[in-house]
Amino acid sequence: MRNMESLVLGIESSCDDTAVAVVNAAGQVLTSVIATQTEIHAEYGGIYPEFASRAHVVAILPAIEQALSEANIAHGDLRAIGVTRGPGLIGSLLVGLHTAAGLGMGWGVPVIGINHLRGHLRSADLEQARVKYPAIILLVSGGHTFLAQMQDPGKITLLGSTRDDSVGEAYDKVGRMLGLGYPGGPVVDKMASQGSPTVAFPRPMLHDGLEFSFSGLKSAVSRYLAETEAPVLKDVAASFVEAIMDVLLTKCRRALLDWRSASLVVVGGVAASPQLRSQAAQLCREMDVELCLPPLRWSTDNAAMIALATWDYLHLEKYPRPVPELQLSISDY
Repeated sequence: MRNMESLVLGIESSCDDTAVAVVNAAGQVLTSVIATQTEIHAEYGGIYPEFASRAHVVAILPAIEQALSEANIAHGDLRAIGVTRGPGLIGSLLVGLHTAAGLGMGWGVPVIGINHLRGHLRSADLEQARVKYPAIILLVSGGHTFLAQMQDPGKITLLGSTRDDSVGEAYDKVGRMLGLGYPGGPVVDKMASQGSPTVAFPRPMLHDGLEFSFSGLKSAVSRYLAETEAPVLKDVAASFVEAIMDVLLTKCRRALLDWRSASLVVVGGVAASPQLRSQAAQLCREMDVELCLPPLRWSTDNAAMIALATWDYLHLEKYPRPVPELQLSISDY
């Protein structure tokens, strides 16, 4: 036990990766451990929920032990445990929640449930403070897509979300249609970079406020592949990605025009897209705002972002040590 600084242990198990991290109040990551399940789910073209929860049960305690060992700390150095409370796969979430609750009770450490999306919102400040407020947030992930305005980490206004599929789900399904396997995002982007956007795919809800819809685009790709003899797959990928970028960046531009902002923050797994990073940078130059992106390693699901979000609650001094707390309601699922 070193007691050099207060630290938070973050646990993330909302989907298919078991992630554990140790983070200090400044957002510095002492260690991050991720036990991936990609090989388990690859043959199904998506996440198999029952297999995911079983794999979490096997991986979570070794991952916690590894994280504490790599950070060279003991549980007495922890200010709190932050754990994803939802949204996500119920079986996967329960593994993380019950593990955190048990450790918190045994160690006498507060346990704070963190919304997975709040974790993504805070990921841009990992390792260094990047976000300048007020900010427009574009969250693009496998399960969620929305725009929000953030005055500070505690004041967030939702501006628009998807009415059906998330952009990440559209990527994964189109990747499967193109025979690229799972996960689809990185391989679709790579194939798109080698093709030309020659197919006129639709831009759903392009001119309708700040809401999103991607199911029609996904269906259009499916119809095109079924009806076209010998389609050029790299051009299909390029056309799909161009349509996605057109929708996302048009909505971001509209939000930046409507809401006074110092920065545009792009977070979530799709924030790793080279096309999105490049085009968002161009938009921010045109709009004279700062682009804030998490480092690539913090774009996808991780526990460091959950730990940093935990500090937002600790700074409110609502969770005095050593009283265990687990803020949880069924609505989080």
